[in-house]
Amino acid sequence: MINAKRTDKCLVTELLSAAFNDNLSVNYIIRQDDKRKERILALMDYSFEVCYRFGEVWLSEDRKACALVLFPHQKRTTFASLWLDIKLILKAVGVSGIRKALNQEARIKAKRPKKTMAYLWFIGVSPLYQHQGTGGRLLKEVLGHATGLGLPVYLETSTERNLSWYEKHGFAVYDTLDLGYILHFLKYEPK
Repeated sequence: MINAKRTDKCLVTELLSAAFNDNLSVNYIIRQDDKRKERILALMDYSFEVCYRFGEVWLSEDRKACALVLFPHQKRTTFASLWLDIKLILKAVGVSGIRKALNQEARIKAKRPKKTMAYLWFIGVSPLYQHQGTGGRLLKEVLGHATGLGLPVYLETSTERNLSWYEKHGFAVYDTLDLGYILHFLKYEPK
């Protein structure tokens, strides 16, 4: 896998926007209007920036898949991170959606363990190259890297069909949350 550079941001955000276009969690938080696709792109831009600063951004060797990994224990509030939050509200969530977004985030955070971890925020494959093993290879490399760091990996998914894929790679569901859709909480413990 390739450690993404800032110059890869456009590739990563476009790839994730396409991969998560119909995702329930993404569309729950994004203001649903005629700018929905731009709003998803703004969410992915925000996520890239946060992980670039406080985690890692990975690309598959063929550059058809990417993963955004956050290290929550390294995340700090800075002027730059506050500016990112403001841009997210203005470009993706909308002022009217702030309460809904904050409520969702609080309910999700309450379910996550308060421990040092690698949080797999997004992993996505270009829709043109899905079901060819690219995502699985990237996920194995991300898990191997986290294992090398001695960190468990946590994530959430609202995509039911992805549960068996994650379980095949060693994840276990540890909780669920009803947000009008079911959000599954998964963890991978290094061996």
